[in-house]
Amino acid sequence: MSLIHPTALVDPLAELDSSVAVGPYSVIGPHVRIGAGTTVGAHCVIEGRTTIGRDNRIFQFNSLGAIPQDKKYAGEPCELVIGDRNTVREFCTFNIGSPGDQGVTRVGNDNWIMAYVHLAHDCQVGNHTIFANNSQLAGHVHVGDWVILGGFTVVHQFVRLGAHSMTAMCALLFADLPPFVMCQGQPAAARSMNYEGLRRRGFSPERVAAVKSMHKALYRDDLTLEQSRDRIAALVDDTPDCAQDVSMMLDFLAQVSPQRGIVR
Repeated sequence: MSLIHPTALVDPLAELDSSVAVGPYSVIGPHVRIGAGTTVGAHCVIEGRTTIGRDNRIFQFNSLGAIPQDKKYAGEPCELVIGDRNTVREFCTFNIGSPGDQGVTRVGNDNWIMAYVHLAHDCQVGNHTIFANNSQLAGHVHVGDWVILGGFTVVHQFVRLGAHSMTAMCALLFADLPPFVMCQGQPAAARSMNYEGLRRRGFSPERVAAVKSMHKALYRDDLTLEQSRDRIAALVDDTPDCAQDVSMMLDFLAQVSPQRGIVR
């Protein structure tokens, strides 16, 4: 039995695994590839050079793979790539990349993306993230693994969000959000670290304590960013278990633009 509803319009050149289900009135273009076990709800439009992996659940009324909202775009062969086991709820818009960057908008694996989320061109989303309703990402935004965006979060173009960070509802980000940091406000200000989230993900008490020390260096001791980096690097001497966390934080801070800075 075909899993494609008779009212769906699937281009003959599209590559769909035989186990892919497509709901009523959905439209799938010629350059689309969809992996095994993925379901596409009713009234979706999937177009452009879009590749979707395995076991994704794409609910009704989504637009995936449309051209970027970028006046400079002139039809270049850019892409949208979505990994495996993602949930994409209703009315989301994911655009393809643009030639001004890598040309690819990318979503990783095991992400939970709620309704009305917008991913603009060239956004890079990691794994295990949660985007609450109406989260909006401008172009070229990078989101690390395990990030949680509160409802109505808005992120300015080129901003980066480090792994395990979290935003409150209606947060407005103009600056980079370091790993582990929780922020709130318009513009967003750092409030604490995501300690409870880290515990739920199996962080040891020693690693959580090291994250607390990073927070103190960045936000409590009135240090410059360079001084904070030196203080954070020294944490490995006392807590070897935190080496990976320290390395991730230092890598993130090393890429902070002086013009943008970090959420303070």
